Amino acid sequence: MVTHSVYESDNRVRRYAETLVKRGDEVEVLAIAKRDGKTEPNETLSGVTVHRLQQRMSNEQTKWSYAYQLMRFLVVSAMFLTRNGRQRPYDLIHVHNIPDFLVLSAWYPKLRGAKLILDIHDIVPELFHNKFPSRLNRFYVFVLKLIEKLSARFADHVIIANDLWKETIIGRSVSKEKCSVVLNHVDPAIFYRRTRTRNDDKLIVIFPGTLQWHQGLDVGIKAFARVREQFPNAEFHIYGPGGRAIQEELRKLVESLGLNDCVRFLGLLRLEQVPQIIADADIGVVPKRADSFGNEAYSTKIMEFMSQGIPVVASRTKIDTFYFDDSNVRFFTSGDDHDMADAMLEVINNFQVRNELIRNGLTYVECHGWGRQKDRYLDLVDSLTNNQQSSNPVAVAHANGPIVRG
Repeated sequence: MVTHSVYESDNRVRRYAETLVKRGDEVEVLAIAKRDGKTEPNETLSGVTVHRLQQRMSNEQTKWSYAYQLMRFLVVSAMFLTRNGRQRPYDLIHVHNIPDFLVLSAWYPKLRGAKLILDIHDIVPELFHNKFPSRLNRFYVFVLKLIEKLSARFADHVIIANDLWKETIIGRSVSKEKCSVVLNHVDPAIFYRRTRTRNDDKLIVIFPGTLQWHQGLDVGIKAFARVREQFPNAEFHIYGPGGRAIQEELRKLVESLGLNDCVRFLGLLRLEQVPQIIADADIGVVPKRADSFGNEAYSTKIMEFMSQGIPVVASRTKIDTFYFDDSNVRFFTSGDDHDMADAMLEVINNFQVRNELIRNGLTYVECHGWGRQKDRYLDLVDSLTNNQQSSNPVAVAHANGPIVRG
């Protein structure tokens, strides 16, 4: 696996890697280190060998500083794969965007016969347009679409994070036969139902995720202010990283609304911490904007909330109404803090609504979790490494002994 992310916090990459290790494959991950500087450069976690090739020094504020970090990681990853691939050839390299061109780091293993998967977590042209608006946006987006197409052609298979994006990618970059969808479903090995440990009288609203404009946290904070008027014991706990500018903007909003004592920015969590934090909350919120990148970006948080038996209040976006409905999510009009507050208050005050959301959410997770999806991924791996599709990927792996390194 090659990923410009912190492995410990990347649910999607960890889920793939640990699934492969559990069936007997050998997996290495090239990743970046946490900014705290406390992690080792090389470490084995749950059987996965993690190589932290560089440290992300700070949150990039411009597209050029961000591009520099990505290019630097491309170079060091390519050097690592070339050097180690000479000693022991890889069978499969599974590369995760962002960026799409990170798949080029595997040029040498590909020459030696390794198969390549490009895993598109986020469609980059649309994300760039949302994150870095400028007068030259049309030109940059054109270039990014070209990079996407060339990267997809270089890979042997493309995995896309949701069905809506699959249609977009098929329309401009890759053939239908060469791509598949793997949703960012929760892994039951990590997100099994936890017992609530909190026993105070607080009402905890929670948001774990990146602090970006399309996430709509300003809408969530304004809605929470209305909830706080009726429930003085309420707190809004916000977890996750974010750029300095948006953090300052959100903190100023909190201060202007007089919420400094009840809206808490709690930073990045290790993946293992997330389930218990959610289980100890009362409501999970997803206030994404429907008029931006978030309209088609799948919300993994929804299934994480459901897995721990807390009700979900989410904005009505194209992607989330594609996968969920009113029986398992309490939707509100995107961008409308009044409607979001009404939705939260209904869930808080209406025992029947709240319990139905919880019950139906748990059923949804049971039917759609990673436990039901992983065989499709393992079949894909085996079809690439063995040149045949296996109906029993574990049997094929043990019979033929593929080593899935990368």
